Amino acid sequence: MNADNFYSIARSLWRIFGPTPAGVIGDLWALFGLYWLVSALNRKKTKRRELWIQRLVYVVPLLAAFLLIYRRSFGYGWLGTRFVPDTPLVEWLGVLITAAGVGVACWARYHLGANWSGVVTLKEGHELIRTGPYRTIRHPIYTGILLAFLGNVVALGEVRGLIGFVIIWLSFYIKARREESFLEQEFGPNFNEHTQHTGMFLPKVT
Repeated sequence: MNADNFYSIARSLWRIFGPTPAGVIGDLWALFGLYWLVSALNRKKTKRRELWIQRLVYVVPLLAAFLLIYRRSFGYGWLGTRFVPDTPLVEWLGVLITAAGVGVACWARYHLGANWSGVVTLKEGHELIRTGPYRTIRHPIYTGILLAFLGNVVALGEVRGLIGFVIIWLSFYIKARREESFLEQEFGPNFNEHTQHTGMFLPKVT
């Protein structure tokens, strides 16, 4: 067997039995979800919570974005137009971006600790976290999740993914602004001082 035949067989076996970008991205999200479930076991009691109708303002757009990104039936017409080449290199680049995003989100979740909640709340004994990624970013969990979704979108490579990503960003922006209104009322000047040195989703450029 010459080298060309060996390479051809090895490549065929990799395609059949090796990991796929979509499969690895799915595994990364599964690890993310598992870490979140375990971390949620340690939470402080809620002191104040947003109204359920306020929650719908950012939850409903998120559902629409997920359908755009993950339902193949939405990839018709111009929504299915590619914005990056359809190559394994691009797909694996998407995997790396997703892995980086999941890492950032988990790092931020670790530092937020028992102050975390899936909805906009204030906890009893709520703390203004300024360690880890919170030193430079006010909402680094959203930063990580957005980066992970960006990796999904790159791996998908279609315009519908870009639209879904913009919708997710807007939803997180709405939620983050409401969280900041809660934190400003709770911490006053301390939170206002914190905003002077941090960005919402990215470090502040001075």
